[in-house]
Amino acid sequence: MLVFIYDRTLEGLLTAIFDAYSRRTFPDQLIGQGEPEPLFTQEVYRVITDPEKSNRVWGAVQKKISKYACNMWLCVWLSELPDCDELIFRYIRKVFDHPRSIEMNFADDDVLEVAKIAKKVGKEKHYLMEFVRFQKASDDIFFAPVSPLYNALPLAISFFKDRFSYQKWIIYDLKRKYGYYYDLKTVEEITLSDDTHLLTGKLNEDLMAQDEKLFQELWKNYFNALTIQERINPKLQRQHMPRRFWKFLTEKQ
Repeated sequence: MLVFIYDRTLEGLLTAIFDAYSRRTFPDQLIGQGEPEPLFTQEVYRVITDPEKSNRVWGAVQKKISKYACNMWLCVWLSELPDCDELIFRYIRKVFDHPRSIEMNFADDDVLEVAKIAKKVGKEKHYLMEFVRFQKASDDIFFAPVSPLYNALPLAISFFKDRFSYQKWIIYDLKRKYGYYYDLKTVEEITLSDDTHLLTGKLNEDLMAQDEKLFQELWKNYFNALTIQERINPKLQRQHMPRRFWKFLTEKQ
């Protein structure tokens, strides 16, 4: 069994693909640095992440399949599902080895699985676009904590930049401990040194703007006023508004 060891980054995975074709040997399994080697390992190859190699692979893939198909396997990477890297490796290898585009060949198990996972991640992206609720902080920055099932926040950032271009905001993924800050011009990735006080989904009152609590109460009253008690359907509500988002929704506090 041939095992490739890499740093569990997308650049590292693309470098592994480049090295596999250069060596003309393909791994039976991919593992991360520091992880135990599987039984019956006969050879180990350590991949050294190289931006030049990864860029060459990325450029070559773009020439073989459409932008839509490229986005699909990127969604697979963002899914963070077990063995998603091996699925991507097999998918890209088929992209290179077939004379025609494989992106619509859903009779292939890997192509079908990539499409299924991409659909799930895309759905999580739309949930973020629908259910993010900003809270105004005392420094006039609007803050929104999230905790999506998949790492879909990077896919939704362009939407928030266009939709809320007139205000400074931070959207922070509590599950993965990173987020994005928009300063009215550019978006940059950030990490917070201490995010434990955000686990409830609400800013502490001493961090809120003076009128934020009032606006939250107004929104709750508006939400309650529109509610028809006789037509409340919790099961249907959970289908359209997953419960994992509730703690971040002002109207559900």
